[in-house]
Amino acid sequence: MAPTAFIAGNWKMHGTLAEATALAAALAAGLGEVAGREVVVAPPATALAAVGQAVAGSPIGLAGQNVAWEEKGAFTGEISPRMLRDLGCRYALVGHSERRHIFGETDALVNQRLTGALRHGLRPVFCIGETLAERESGATLTVLERQLMAGLKDVALPAPEALVVAYEPVWAIGTGRTATEEQAQEAHAFIRRILAQRFEKGVAAHIRIVYGGSVTPQNVDRLLAQPDLDGVLVGGASLKVESFLRIIHFQA
Repeated sequence: MAPTAFIAGNWKMHGTLAEATALAAALAAGLGEVAGREVVVAPPATALAAVGQAVAGSPIGLAGQNVAWEEKGAFTGEISPRMLRDLGCRYALVGHSERRHIFGETDALVNQRLTGALRHGLRPVFCIGETLAERESGATLTVLERQLMAGLKDVALPAPEALVVAYEPVWAIGTGRTATEEQAQEAHAFIRRILAQRFEKGVAAHIRIVYGGSVTPQNVDRLLAQPDLDGVLVGGASLKVESFLRIIHFQA
């Protein structure tokens, strides 16, 4: 595991302004000591400013759930990297499976978002993962390599810490099904090998690769005991204060 584990909560399309602010405030109040791990939340865009105020002075950082590739322009409905940074965001999710499979985002569009985020000083959390059909057909590693290489096309990293890769098997997101520790470790080790080919071994060793897919307080310790899992990207369990705090304070 990397020296600083990356623990992020993706709140997706949940929470009014009051609800998101209350959740953020409760997390900040209950967080305690978080040595050796970085904690980030990705609230809905409507709540980013308020959540930022609620966690001010705490170790909790902010992420956008998506990001455009241009600083400004005629892109109705999009949020630019500059806007996210103005709200205090350090990270932005890119290529989440829901963006790919519900909204039709292609590998090429994901690459645009990723490079745009980096160009404007944001750290992308680059999500990749296979569907159930792809796993059952034995295509998992082929899919992961394609998504990695296409998403990272022409990308130059200013530092390994500028990128987080999130392995999120589509069949495990919001389904209650979780990859076994062995499945997760196999995928993460493979991703690190591809990153070493794309950049270099020394860089790949320091890029954090995190797991997402029905992460819970019950399975987080086993998952993060694996050598190539550097953190988790949490969905539903990050919407409950006690469960997310337990995940943040994993014991691997």
